[in-house]
Amino acid sequence: MAAPKKSRGPAGGQGRPGRSLALILIAMVALTGGMFLADQPTPRLGIDLAGGTSITLEAKSEPGQESAINKTNMDTAVQIMERRVNGLGVSEAEVQTQGDRNIIVNIPKGTNSAQAREQVGTTAKLYFRPVLTVAQGTPTPTPSASSSGKPSPSASTSDKGKASTTPSADASTQGRAVTDGLKTDTTPSPKATDAAASPSASAPSAADEAAAAKLQKQFADLDCSSKASRAEAARGAKPTDTVVACSSEGDAKYVLGPAEVSGTEVDNAKAGFDQQRGMWLVNMEFSKKGSKEFQTITKKLSAQQSPQNQFAIALDGEVVSAPQVNTTLSGSAEISGSFTQQSAEDLANVLSYGALPLSFKEASVTTVTAALGGEQLQAGLIAGAIGLALVVIYLVAYYRGLALIALLSLMASGILTYTIMSLLGPAIGFALNLPAVCGAIVAIGITADSFIVYFERIRDEIREGRTLRPAVERAWPRARRTILVSDFVSFLAAAVLFVVTVGKVQGFAFTLGLTTLLDVVVVFLFTKPVMTLMARRKFFSSGHPWSGLDPKRLGAKPPLRRSRRVNAPTDPKEA
Repeated sequence: MAAPKKSRGPAGGQGRPGRSLALILIAMVALTGGMFLADQPTPRLGIDLAGGTSITLEAKSEPGQESAINKTNMDTAVQIMERRVNGLGVSEAEVQTQGDRNIIVNIPKGTNSAQAREQVGTTAKLYFRPVLTVAQGTPTPTPSASSSGKPSPSASTSDKGKASTTPSADASTQGRAVTDGLKTDTTPSPKATDAAASPSASAPSAADEAAAAKLQKQFADLDCSSKASRAEAARGAKPTDTVVACSSEGDAKYVLGPAEVSGTEVDNAKAGFDQQRGMWLVNMEFSKKGSKEFQTITKKLSAQQSPQNQFAIALDGEVVSAPQVNTTLSGSAEISGSFTQQSAEDLANVLSYGALPLSFKEASVTTVTAALGGEQLQAGLIAGAIGLALVVIYLVAYYRGLALIALLSLMASGILTYTIMSLLGPAIGFALNLPAVCGAIVAIGITADSFIVYFERIRDEIREGRTLRPAVERAWPRARRTILVSDFVSFLAAAVLFVVTVGKVQGFAFTLGLTTLLDVVVVFLFTKPVMTLMARRKFFSSGHPWSGLDPKRLGAKPPLRRSRRVNAPTDPKEA
């Protein structure tokens, strides 16, 4: 006669609840340790709780473009600014319109407000323009006029300090524009200016000559050492114009031809450190159209003599870099110069997130105190404590001993939520604001609902006449399905709310989604294993009146073990 097979424990390892409990306890210890190692023992607070800086930006109308200040462009500017300062959208910097021309940016305490001010106000209008003339950044004497009325052609160029552009290994698909800085001493060439004004005309008209003379004088008088002069030179310049511009450091000035490639054709930009040259760079990848345009301009420039073989990378009217081109390039480029890590990352950030459709000026900058938010937080915490106390009273009154398991699970969920929120502050810029606190309070109800579903399934099994240990295991699959469906609906609602909203409402949605996910983790790895262990204790398994599983109160006929009988086999072969 074959030996009887040994019965196996419940599927899924439920017969060994210690493993699940050990896993979640290790996770809590690791998160708590990481919180203190990161020197972030408390969650980062939003502007309404911690105070911060409020910036009012006013849209400026460019000459001839007054109609550009409209709702569409203002909304686009808000979205771009928000992406710049928020990153993943949960760092709690608020960006919103006020009226027809103003944008309000609220930056919470703890962030670099000066850096954020540069990020939100920078228009990041990037153009690649051919260099026609270059000189030192200080004003130069106006060249003497010839009898024909043109400035006398005189130019002297120094190659000192100019960097060359070297193509990558595969020049047909990728090239790099590299410069180590520009230190030149060049008198403007009227020939180059005339050619820019009318490149195909053999005999310039009087209007062309007048425009060239005006540009020549503007170039000679330009003082790039003055920040105001640099801003004035960049104001009102159109992509199709021949313009004068200063270097970002103010040590050089240029006459630049019409833009050949726009910054909108930059697909991606990243800051990186070149170990060989020991300098920070900004690497750009062009779109398909931009790559073709970049290839065309570098092909033309590579056939020119200095300085006409340079192309200027002009950002907001200032020349960030002006490398020489010695061969045809396409696909990608590098912007290099006197970058620090921060300035390279800032430039890559504004290029990656796009150019603002409007120019802005700071109308006001004020400091926001946290007094009002602190009072609201205190009121919210009091309300949360009252709500939690009511939940505890209900659990104790209705579930009695099972309330202990619910409270332990709530504590586990609270520890996980608190430590993760603290770690998300330095990790992704998450800031806890008042709506986020509301989301955490709402999560108490979601978590308690999961316990109630499981407890009621167990009580239903007991009403059917099963003992506690089988009831715990049989109730789990049914309760698990209900809990997963309920949490999925809550998480889906939080995800949709996070995507379609901005500002503080996103904080509420993010917290609600996070706590919903943690509810699943706690129920599976903590509540169920603890319930399995408690079912082995006599207090619960015997149906003590204070256990919450008293058969009399549940309507089951004691003793529970006699409610299910196994019929004796009637077939002699089975005996």
